[in-house]
Amino acid sequence: MSTVKFGTDGWRGIIADDFTFANVRVAASAIAHYVLEHEDAAAGVCIGWDTRFGSRSFARVVAEVLSGAGIPVQLAGVVTPTPALSFAVRGRKAAGGVMITSSHNPAEWNGVKYKASYGGSGKPSIIASIETYLDKPLPAAATPAPIVEVDFNPEYIAAITQFVDLAAIKASGYKFLIDTMYGAGRGVIAGIFTQAGIPFVEMRAEINPAFPGINPEPILPHIAETQQRVVAEKCDAGFVTDGDADRIGAVDEHGNVVDAHKIFAILLQWLLERKGWPGDVTRAFNTTLMLDRISAKYGRTLHEHGIGFKYVCDLMLEKDILIGGEESGGVGISRHLPERDGLLNSLLLANVMADEKKTLGELVAALQAEYGEHQYGRIDMHIDDALKVSAIERARAVKAGEQFAGMKVLRVETMDGIKFFLENTACAGKPNAAETWLLLRASGTEPLLRVYCESCSVESVNAVLETARQYVLAGKPA
Repeated sequence: MSTVKFGTDGWRGIIADDFTFANVRVAASAIAHYVLEHEDAAAGVCIGWDTRFGSRSFARVVAEVLSGAGIPVQLAGVVTPTPALSFAVRGRKAAGGVMITSSHNPAEWNGVKYKASYGGSGKPSIIASIETYLDKPLPAAATPAPIVEVDFNPEYIAAITQFVDLAAIKASGYKFLIDTMYGAGRGVIAGIFTQAGIPFVEMRAEINPAFPGINPEPILPHIAETQQRVVAEKCDAGFVTDGDADRIGAVDEHGNVVDAHKIFAILLQWLLERKGWPGDVTRAFNTTLMLDRISAKYGRTLHEHGIGFKYVCDLMLEKDILIGGEESGGVGISRHLPERDGLLNSLLLANVMADEKKTLGELVAALQAEYGEHQYGRIDMHIDDALKVSAIERARAVKAGEQFAGMKVLRVETMDGIKFFLENTACAGKPNAAETWLLLRASGTEPLLRVYCESCSVESVNAVLETARQYVLAGKPA
């Protein structure tokens, strides 16, 4: 039996430990079984790969397994961003897609993502079905199907280029820093901006599978150098994409990190105010409540859901959704794809700046002024399972009206983790202050507890997070 196990977005493992050619064949075989049983296998499968160590070779192995089962393969001949692979699957009407990537994980990891025919991550039901075929023998076809090497990027780049107003961005005179974190987004925005005559500086665009000094995740501490470069190069904003370019991070002109919540809010406000496109809004359980205030202002229905982009994708397939997103930098716009896209979102942020005639920092300030100051923080606590379980059990016992983190609990929500809404005296005098909430969520796969907080100031967020950290470590109520 192999060690392959598909999670919400595929299977990941450590290269040469469990992520081996043998196990990649097991994963590919299960995908082949699924496609043969449940999809139009004759439509074939698109396969992409990123800049990680061995990705191209692993992609070739997947292609050979699928071909051997009689499934035609379109195999990327160049590094491919995940959203470009998803765009190709839908645009070419393929039965599905396979992306070799481990997204934002450290350099020693790699993975296999499955993309469904609609151009987004496989639904939980699809992933569960694929898992049922793990380690089952795969019958060989009488004749292997063809493997054709292609470049998926041009059609994708053309689509995201047409989605934004490059002439307006150029006319704005703004200068941008592009940080692709040694990942699959390398050269995409740089190429678009070069052709359009838009000033930019690109960093970490070379292929280096070691991701020296960082994990390719667009958050601190991995974007500290980005902060410095934005200021040093006198840029008006910096845009950062993760290892496979489906997530976004940003830095304003002063070198301040603009978190995923603010990015989502900026895009939402612009889509509703400037574009007026129809549709509801979705957000994950751990994202900013500023989105609720923006949606309410424009009379849009907001759907709150569990943590993970799979929920956004599911809603986009079921309802008329304009935009949806999550805390970790994944934002999707259904007119484009039911998929996260860090590259498109970078272009859209530049478009918003041009339309509003504001730098990225000014856009954030305008949001805070209109909807109330919302600040956010998260700590990841690597603790043993016993302490993790203890913290969750103790938190689950706390009821409304009791104290937590030194504050009165106003209400408790348990959609995905345990979320306390707190009576915060530090916010009492602030106009239109953000609600203070604290979320504890345990990882189901590792000894890790994530603690999230939103409040009316950075100081308040830090204070609440520290009290929660002490609560978890003390093993008794704060």
